[in-house]
Amino acid sequence: MSIRVFVPRDTTALSLGADTVASRLEKEAAARGQPITLVRNGSRGLAWLEPLVEVETPIGRFAYGPVTPGDVAALLDNGLLEGSVSHPLALGPTEEIDYLARQQRLTFARIGITDPLSIDDYRAHSGFCGLEAALQREPQDIVEEVKASGLRGRGGAAFPTGIKWQTVLDTPADQKYIVCNADEGDSGTFADRLAMECDPYMLIEGMTIAGLAVGATQGYIYLRSEYPLAKEILDEAIRRAESAGYLGGDLLGSGHAFHLEVRLGAGAYICGEETSLLESLEGKRGLVRFKPPLPAIEGLFGRPTVVNNVLSLAAVPFILAEGAEAYANHGMGRSRGTLALQLAGNVKRGGLVELAFGTTLRTLMEDFGGGTASGRPLRAVQVGGPLCAYLPESQWDMPLDYETFAEVGAGVGHGGVVVFDDSVDMAEQARFSMEFCKVESCGKCTPCRIGSTRGVEVIDRIRANDNRDANLTLLHDLCETMVDGSLCAMGGMTPFPVQSALKHFPGDFQRPANGDRS
Repeated sequence: MSIRVFVPRDTTALSLGADTVASRLEKEAAARGQPITLVRNGSRGLAWLEPLVEVETPIGRFAYGPVTPGDVAALLDNGLLEGSVSHPLALGPTEEIDYLARQQRLTFARIGITDPLSIDDYRAHSGFCGLEAALQREPQDIVEEVKASGLRGRGGAAFPTGIKWQTVLDTPADQKYIVCNADEGDSGTFADRLAMECDPYMLIEGMTIAGLAVGATQGYIYLRSEYPLAKEILDEAIRRAESAGYLGGDLLGSGHAFHLEVRLGAGAYICGEETSLLESLEGKRGLVRFKPPLPAIEGLFGRPTVVNNVLSLAAVPFILAEGAEAYANHGMGRSRGTLALQLAGNVKRGGLVELAFGTTLRTLMEDFGGGTASGRPLRAVQVGGPLCAYLPESQWDMPLDYETFAEVGAGVGHGGVVVFDDSVDMAEQARFSMEFCKVESCGKCTPCRIGSTRGVEVIDRIRANDNRDANLTLLHDLCETMVDGSLCAMGGMTPFPVQSALKHFPGDFQRPANGDRS
């Protein structure tokens, strides 16, 4: 009897040798006369354990990791195929791994469990139930369900998804569009990639439901060019979904149509901003558009357009399948549902952690992350990408939700959490923020284009002790100008990490550049 063995095929696992591990497993098992069926599943999101090998047993799946090709023979010798825990890499039942067991996985419930491209696997785990429910409802009813769930944009702006959909539904047009912003460019973020590589039909289903809700028949996934595996998987998933009737001119015989294509970005961070993305999707240079008009009224090719992040759209199938209340029962205040937090930077156990809104950074970094990879004390953390604030220890016990973070000038953003130990130079991090804006600005507005350039120069003078007090005053004034005068969040938010570094780590601006913190 063939035993099923799972080896993930997402980018993280592949970069750590998963293909070689899979090949070695097949060869070693064949040489021993032990028949196996190798399944290339998605990752569970436990990055520090990749490649994570699982074996199916009568009492569930058992995990081993991180496995190298050189470990395979010894694992088989020690009863890998029976789910033995006698080898040092044995982790026991996968679902009981503490890092995984403590999560509340709604959006990411299937990743690591299914074969990403198997429609049968997807359907066996509640896939397309939301679409089938949506096909039985009127567009307004679908929009109301999304409103009632409290779902807000997971790309950073946190705008209520249902309100955006309502605007597109109410705007008459001969053609409407659904655009998925898959240009995941924030530092420390990889949840979008995991969703697309490990559960692509979830995104396809979410976008199709959005099309039914607002009357759109065409969708585009705007994917960052640095995700070649995600493109390969999405293209194949779209082809299979079309063949099975889940996409195309007649969805499941309903008479409704929805077509979907993947389009690659050109490596510009600014195209994560929705209007720049639309310009790029139209074949133009990615420049920020003036608003109004809003994309929901005049978006792609001048037509009403829903622009949502991957995780926003990926949450929709659960909401339609299980009901708005089941989603809204998670979270706190106006932050409903779950948040996909991505632990990265100087952290011992990096990976994806999906939790209901309301947990704390300290819980995330210490209980899940296990502290720093270097073993040194934690000093700072940046949540939400390179345009968000650096948070000191005094702010690590705040509940993670949009309003609480906004009250202290911080942001949740896309949920990326980048950890720093006590060797970090926060003046250098402030400089990085300004330099990042300088490099990535679209250049359309002066406060962002020129302000970021001057910001780098001013910080360099401060760190060189060149008229430090006057330049510190100038830096504060410059930040205020960028916040108040920039056309979009690129220039308007770049000062946030700078201001937080100045406020919470002032001593770092009193030392010369490359000052020793050890």
